[in-house]
Formats: sequence, structure tokens, C-alpha cells
Amino acid sequence: MHDLRAIRENPTAFDEGLKRRFLAPQSSQILALDESHRSLLTQAQELQNRRNEASKQIGKVKRDGGDAEALMQEVSALKDRLADLEQQASDKDNELRGILEGLPNLPMDDVPIGEDEAANLEVRRWGQPGSYDFEPKQHFELGEALGQMDFETAAYLSGARFVVLRGAIARLERALAQYMLNTHISEHGYTETAPPFLVRDAALYGTGQLPKFEEDLFKTDSGHYLIPTSEVPMTNYAANQIIDRESLPHRYTACTPCFRSEAGSAGRDTRGLIRMHQFQKVEMVSITAPDQSEDELERMTGCAEAIMQALNLPYRVLLLSSGDMGFGARKTYDIEVWLPGQNQYREISSCSNCWDFQARRMKGRCRPRGEKKTEFVHTLNGSGVATGRALVAVMENYQQADGSILVPDVLKPYMGGLDVIEPGA
Repeated sequence: MHDLRAIRENPTAFDEGLKRRFLAPQSSQILALDESHRSLLTQAQELQNRRNEASKQIGKVKRDGGDAEALMQEVSALKDRLADLEQQASDKDNELRGILEGLPNLPMDDVPIGEDEAANLEVRRWGQPGSYDFEPKQHFELGEALGQMDFETAAYLSGARFVVLRGAIARLERALAQYMLNTHISEHGYTETAPPFLVRDAALYGTGQLPKFEEDLFKTDSGHYLIPTSEVPMTNYAANQIIDRESLPHRYTACTPCFRSEAGSAGRDTRGLIRMHQFQKVEMVSITAPDQSEDELERMTGCAEAIMQALNLPYRVLLLSSGDMGFGARKTYDIEVWLPGQNQYREISSCSNCWDFQARRMKGRCRPRGEKKTEFVHTLNGSGVATGRALVAVMENYQQADGSILVPDVLKPYMGGLDVIEPGA
């Protein structure tokens, strides 16, 4: 949600921010609705004051034995007019909120301007793609040949974009999740949490998925939604809270299943694990004071990179353009891992600073000790990393000519000492 006061004070800057998102100016319409809404509230307050005054006069007139009929009729008329004004004010407020809710966060000054991924800026690379004396296979070819990745059974059970993992590959995905969680907890200072997988609409509104992106979600008959990422519940730990500023930043991590309808992705990544309706992800969330979030974004991205380096997976870091960033982000780094089977880099982590955009929606604030004034916290989220995509990357980068897969050294303790994944393992 945007700061309405900031729009009033500098509408030009707001429209310039929208322009960087390739959106039309909105400040004139917003300010007109805002002025109309405030005028209606003022009129309603004036009527309420007169109604209160007239009600007192009625009592006095009656006590003095006078005729209060005219005053009573005035109070009745005021009541009707007041209800009408309050309804008009509510309608204007809803219209105003509808516009503000549909507008994305404004990019930071150092975000490259561009409509899509073509304008993304490569920041750095780590590692070199391996060379092979054979034609590298894609992960689903490897998994199916090993008999441990079953899309056919999953399609019977659930339809397209699901998979059944078996044996050592199923254990490898679990090993990745355990390794990531342990690293973020013991080395990176995150607190592990186990959040609900079902949330109410208020939580999704707070993080910006609702109302704009409802088609991307799975909704139950009870009115709950399956989480698209644990960012949703973990960020909402700050909802409706006033946090001691000196206790910030708060850092949380969790490994959960994520559920996405993948609306609009027909024809893209139809084979394999890249784009699934259900997948595992280790998520990082930070709740910070306003002056901490820029440094926290760099730190968070570094935590995700540390996982990649420990797995010895070649990757690059991109600063996303204004048109490629997510709805709630003010600045985003994507980490893309090298996949030899596809002969290209693919996203495996995305780390974003949402500034106070989500906090305003969820009413998350902080306050320095001993002071009365509060300020909105800043929220950040990042994949630490997407477990399914990490499984893809390990399988493709550690594949051998015979179709077997070496187990990365850091994962061997989680794999019972297994060195190589072979058929039947």
C-alpha cells in the first residue's frame, strides 16, 4: 500500500515512480478522490455535531415544557442525511483503496529501468559451468532413467505439474532442505519457524497477493488459501504489531510446501520440476527498522549465495529491472543457477526489499523505547533457496556419463554417507 500523505505532498514524484513501472500517472485521480472523501467526512462531522446539539436542545425544551417537534424533525432529517454522507464517504474510500491496492511498489533509484528481463543488470557471477565429455541430460531425463522421478503416477493422482519422487532422489530433496535450514539457523542467524500452510485472506492481502493475484492461488471450501510461499505467514508475524525497534531486525526461516496455480504459464516448462503446482522452498523473511532494510537485502542475498557456493553450483546474480520486479518489491536480486541440461541459467532464488509497502497493508509498526511515535517496519523476503530447483541443479551439475549422480560433499551427512545415486539407490 502506498503512503497517501506522501502522494499529497509530492504527487509528481509518485507519478514518476509509476512511470518507471511503465504505468500511467495516477496522482490526479487519487488526490481528487482523497479530497472528495475528506470533504464528505468533514460534512458528516458537521452534521453529527449539529445533531448532537439539537438532541440536547430537545431535552431542554421538553424539561421547560416547550414544543420540541421541530427539533425532533430536524434530528430525524439529520440522521438520514448523515447516513447518506457516511455511505458516500465509504464509497469514495473504497474506490480510493481499490486504486491504491492495485498499484505496485515504486522502484528504488538504483533499479534499472526496463519493461522486462531484457533490462536486468548482471551484478556478478560465481563458479564456472562444468565441461562434459558427453551430452548433459535434463533432470527429468536423469530422474526417469533412474526410476526415481515419476510424472506419470503423479499425473494420475493429481494432474499435470506434479511429481512423485522416490528413493535417493526423494532423500536428496529432503537433504537439501535440511542442509539449507541448518545453515540459515546456525550460521546466518535466522530463527526456524513452522508456519501454517493454510491462511486467511487478510494474510495474503498483507503481503500483496490479494486482491490482485487471486487467480494464482488455491482456495479451499473453508475460505482458507494454500500458501504460495511461507513469505505470507512469516511476514504476517508483524501484522497488527508494534515492535520494539531495538529488537530489530527479526529474521525467520522455514521450509514448507508451496502451492501455485501457475495461471498464465500454459506451454512453459511443461516437463520437469521447474514450474510446479506444489513444490518445496526454504524461505527467509526479515522484519527491519526503516534504516536497516537496504543493508539487510545485501545480507539476505549473501545468505542465499552461501548455499549455492557450498553446493558448488555456478550462478549469477541479477538486479531486476523495474518491469521485471514483483508487485510488492522495491528492489530485487535474482540468483540464477547454471543448468547444463538446458544450457542456460535459471532462477533459483529471488530476494526482495519491499520497504514499508507490505507493512502498511498489514499495519506492522515499530517504536523506539521510551517514545510514543511509531513508524512502519520494512519487510524483506528471499528464497534460501527453492528446494525443488536446487534438486534440479544438483542433478544436472553432478550427473555422470552413465546417468548416475554424485552427491555434493555437504549433503553426504544427510544422505547416510551415500556418494552416488544410481538405479535402485
